[in-house]
Amino acid sequence: MGRILVVEDEAAIAELIGINLRHAGHEVTMAADAAQAQLEVDAVLPDLVVLDWMLPGQSGLALARQWRAAARTRALPIIMLTARAEEADKVLGLDAGADDYLAKPFSTSELMARIRAVLRRKAPQSLDTAIEVGDLRLDPATRRVTRRIDGGVQEVRIGPTEFRLLHFLMTHPERVHSRTQLLDRVWGDHVFIEERTVDVHVKRLRDALATVHCAHLIETVRGAGYRLTEQAATSV
Repeated sequence: MGRILVVEDEAAIAELIGINLRHAGHEVTMAADAAQAQLEVDAVLPDLVVLDWMLPGQSGLALARQWRAAARTRALPIIMLTARAEEADKVLGLDAGADDYLAKPFSTSELMARIRAVLRRKAPQSLDTAIEVGDLRLDPATRRVTRRIDGGVQEVRIGPTEFRLLHFLMTHPERVHSRTQLLDRVWGDHVFIEERTVDVHVKRLRDALATVHCAHLIETVRGAGYRLTEQAATSV
């Protein structure tokens, strides 16, 4: 399930959406205006945003355009939710960068279906698709991790658990993941091991990446967890 930001200034609607999303297993964050929404996105990049058009201060439409113009949020999935139901308004919303557009009043089941559809479209195309972050490349098909160095490539020797951990982090760059989330996604929710085990494997992963000068890509976020920082990768 995904991490979803709901940007809605009407408390009753926001709560209704939040209840349905949590019931479906999503992690939900709320924001009542554009400024708060930007703070939430700056802190943790969500998997999807449900964005109201009419907000206090800056509009959702302007916020969508702002996110589409920034490298970090350019691919952020957005579903626009608004009382403006005219075709011209829908065109404006989609042109601003919304992936989908739903008019109020809306059916919660339809909203949930649209969220599922957008998340499916935005998911990594295949578990066997090679992933690149900066000069670092992970190929699930061959189980190899390499870095481009001086016109060639250098292979990273990495254990199977560290490989799965790196694969997950590289497919979700810039997002902070708690130890519990990493246990669920990397080890599986039926594996009964201590959360601190994650720290041990993160250290091993950093040690492996240090051989190709990429250990700094894995950041510790104090009190929250870990993330892989794409900006750091491109600046090396």
